[in-house]
Amino acid sequence: MTLFRILWGYRGFILGSVQREFQLKYRHSVLGMSWVIINPLAMITVYTVIFANVMRAKLPGIENTFGYSIYLCAGLLTWGLFTEIASRGLITFIEHANMLKKVSFPRLALPVIVVLNASVNFAIVFGLFALFLLLTGNFPGWPSLALFPLLALLVVFAIGLGVTLGVLNVFFRDVGHLFGLMLTFWFWLTPIVYPLSILPAWAQPWLNLNPLTPVMAAFQCILVTGQWPHWPSLWWPAFAAFFFCVLGLQLYRKRAGEMTDEL
Repeated sequence: MTLFRILWGYRGFILGSVQREFQLKYRHSVLGMSWVIINPLAMITVYTVIFANVMRAKLPGIENTFGYSIYLCAGLLTWGLFTEIASRGLITFIEHANMLKKVSFPRLALPVIVVLNASVNFAIVFGLFALFLLLTGNFPGWPSLALFPLLALLVVFAIGLGVTLGVLNVFFRDVGHLFGLMLTFWFWLTPIVYPLSILPAWAQPWLNLNPLTPVMAAFQCILVTGQWPHWPSLWWPAFAAFFFCVLGLQLYRKRAGEMTDEL
């Protein structure tokens, strides 16, 4: 609770940093913040046109014309949120090395800024996706409420992993390169562009060891079929999220004094 009180005391610094980073991202752009809408709108349009109308991609048991497009967007948007938080968490201490040396503030404000920035970007993109679902008559209704705890679980897992790797990356820079490589394999070992059911029976239990597999399945269950997720399947990602948050916090507390010198 002490940590939360300290961070709350620096809420002005945190919110100001989020606003400044968002503005800097589009400062020298002719279209400015219009790109916030253009990029996700283009992505959703491409997936809809190519997979729903050109390739006629289908999911087993789903007859909806937009079924595969929704399935793909559900996985890619949430994967994007996860990778943005984890990847930025990985480099946040190194990226703000000068600030850490010159300004006195709680260092864990940096991961909070990472989460808030990623959440703003995701909210804009997902808002457009939700509008697409409404316009095509595919909005999931009441089960959409389950998206909030699922997103919270995904964010906690991502920032716990990001802080853990971020502390290690200060001392061992190979961690950043290895994580970038790992994300490539992790993406294809997560049922995002394909359903788990199409894999051989022997491979499915192995992919279920991936903590993101049940999380993505839950998002896809809500957004594609309009059903509530199978909550018991989420115990493993919940444990992984808790583990990495505790590990990251312990590593930070143990190495915080050495981090500034190493940077």
